[in-house]
Amino acid sequence: MSRNETNHKKKASLLSIIPGLGQFYNKQAFKGIVFFALFLVFAIEMALTGFQALEGLITLGSIPRDDHSLFLMIKGTLQLILTVIFLFFYILNIYDARKIGALRDRGEKINTKTVDILKNLWEQGFPYIFTFPSYILMAFIIIFPVLVTLFIAFTNYDFQHIPPFKLIDWIGFENFTNIFFLSSYRATFMKILVWTLIWTFGATTLQIVLGVVAAVVLHQKHVKGKAFFRILFLLPWAVPAFISIMGFSNMFNDSIGAINAQVIPLINHLPFIDIPAISWKTDATWTKTALIMIQGWLGFPYIFVMVTGVLQSISDDLYEAANLDGATALQQFRNITLPMILFATAPVMITQYTFNFNNFSIIYLFNEGGPGSIGWNAGSTDILISWIYKLTTGQAPQYAVAAAVTLIISAIVIAVSLITFKKTNAFGNEEMM
Repeated sequence: MSRNETNHKKKASLLSIIPGLGQFYNKQAFKGIVFFALFLVFAIEMALTGFQALEGLITLGSIPRDDHSLFLMIKGTLQLILTVIFLFFYILNIYDARKIGALRDRGEKINTKTVDILKNLWEQGFPYIFTFPSYILMAFIIIFPVLVTLFIAFTNYDFQHIPPFKLIDWIGFENFTNIFFLSSYRATFMKILVWTLIWTFGATTLQIVLGVVAAVVLHQKHVKGKAFFRILFLLPWAVPAFISIMGFSNMFNDSIGAINAQVIPLINHLPFIDIPAISWKTDATWTKTALIMIQGWLGFPYIFVMVTGVLQSISDDLYEAANLDGATALQQFRNITLPMILFATAPVMITQYTFNFNNFSIIYLFNEGGPGSIGWNAGSTDILISWIYKLTTGQAPQYAVAAAVTLIISAIVIAVSLITFKKTNAFGNEEMM
């Protein structure tokens, strides 16, 4: 057999430059029709609207009032996603043609009948058939808004450039450089970032410690009324957070709140104690303290329930062996209980930190990010996510800056999560279970 007669792989690959021709060459007409149909539909779509949409994404319009820059960006982003999906099928078309051509070169039997091709696709590609639609859906539900936010961060979209009356322009990394190098932006951003980190670490650590301690104490055999205490500890979780936060906001009111009007005077009746009324909502330090305490109270029931389940799965034999070795209760907790808790719950513990990093509700509902202002619409207790809200809803909205801050938040959360997951080996211990 000559080389030309066995070089099907190369011929099929070259013919696949036009999707479907390689499959026709390999005598798989059904595949050829599918790939060529996809190519034809995409080519028609590109000719009718595709090229125009991509051009709009690049230019963002040229005539104010006639061109809406934001709509052009959205259409262009959708077209970009469609193009990437088509490129995936285009590469798959070439790969399939090369693979079948290689089988022909080796003299192996290939399926040419449509029924056999469909049967083989069902048997060999079952997982891909059922998961691929979810990936397509994910591209439009998740990737699409992320890309739009990413693109907005590189524009001058603000209150001075509101389409369609004003066009939006690409400005590169200017928003990011302003955040980090422009003195007014940098001062505000750094204050908010530092408080966000303090808030995240303080509030989350408090709720984790409270949850773990409550679960460990209640798990002790000599504790009576466990069912009652478990119901009691679950109450903060059972009541909607919105109602709880608004209730606490009233309780911590400086003048008529229950803390200053009733709790502190009651404590002052004790000997040698004289606590003055505290400016919970007008002093930034006390507001931050109240926020951390409230989140600790709101968040610990979830940790309590999770740790309780872990404790019930720990074998009593481990503690009996530790008692025989003379280990104290503290040593048993440090060497048996705590490692088992962290082993089973480390990923969830980490997600608690990432959740509070973006916990908008409590920051805004308690005191709307106040008291006072530290510049650029930000209050003294605003975290990054609530600052983004104010940047986009204030009298002079800064949409592009808000998008840039959103990307910075995402980068921080992703980086910290990856590092902590890797350091704790959170997903690498399945073989030990």
